[in-house]
Amino acid sequence: MEYRQLGRSGLKVSALSLGTMTFGGQGKFAKTGQTDVATARRQIALCREAGINLFDTADVYSGGLSEQILGEALGKERHEVLIASKARFPMGEGPNDAGLSRHHILRACEASLKRLNTDYLDLYQLHQWDGLTPLEETLRALEDLVSSGKVRYVGLSNFSAWHLMKTLGVSEAHHWIRPVSQQIHYTLQAREAEYELLPVSHDQGLGVLVWSPLAGGLLSGKYRRNQPQPEGTRHLAEWGEPPVRDENKLYDIIDVLVEIAEARGVSAAQISLAWLLAKPVVTSVIVGARSEEQLKDNLLAAQITLTADELERLDKVSQPPLLYPYWHQAQTASDRLSPADLSLIAPYLSKKD
Repeated sequence: MEYRQLGRSGLKVSALSLGTMTFGGQGKFAKTGQTDVATARRQIALCREAGINLFDTADVYSGGLSEQILGEALGKERHEVLIASKARFPMGEGPNDAGLSRHHILRACEASLKRLNTDYLDLYQLHQWDGLTPLEETLRALEDLVSSGKVRYVGLSNFSAWHLMKTLGVSEAHHWIRPVSQQIHYTLQAREAEYELLPVSHDQGLGVLVWSPLAGGLLSGKYRRNQPQPEGTRHLAEWGEPPVRDENKLYDIIDVLVEIAEARGVSAAQISLAWLLAKPVVTSVIVGARSEEQLKDNLLAAQITLTADELERLDKVSQPPLLYPYWHQAQTASDRLSPADLSLIAPYLSKKD
């Protein structure tokens, strides 16, 4: 297992990490999985054997049950690993039971610590933007949590680029704790993060944690063109995260994935994960699984290094259109682009040439 530095921090995290949304399986999270404590212990053992040191959860997953199961399953091993959790979404029906207010963040952190049976979180992430709460209020609350020793590092999740830059600006202006990472959705099927989120990470030195790297199972190889969909799965028309806007392009991507996977004798899921691991700005890819078989398969992705030809084929079939102002920059500003700019635009310049 490779260990990568998390942004500008001194913390090193495994290139693959375990996501625990499947732990618990209550309410709307039941469709993701129903992992109990005994199964969680076995999954954690498999991950630790493979070298994984980061375990990601959130208070909202199964109404806190995911955190509770993770804490119980880790037991005495808690101090040998890193735990990342999140807060923002509703944890009750009251008007202050959601958001990024000081009131909610402090209560949410205390509740997460109790459920996880730990006295600190290695990484505490703002799970989504809150446009109603002043950032000064949110960041000062995080600063207090860090100063008190309850949180060691802070991250963001699902922020837009301008949200992210505003957050960094406010934290630096007040000399408060600076976020070290962002957790985002990024796959072969959904490469929107390449427009701004990945260049911002490149420029500002933020680590990148990728959630749902198989696009909710779309890129596992189970979904094929003109074939019946697997029993018990969603229809493409019902997909919400991520939305499927171009079904033909999705199947084009899957066709290439399967061709590369079959030539190597591995799964399409492993190739999907290996493509993400090959991206220089990606720090860790968060994998999750309904079963131990799926988890074992995903973990093998850490052993795959794609060739330049394989990467080119995957990049080409999944490449998104260059939006404004980037196509204009490619046409008129290519002589003065930074490495962060080129992380998006360089492939299009080569294509133009």
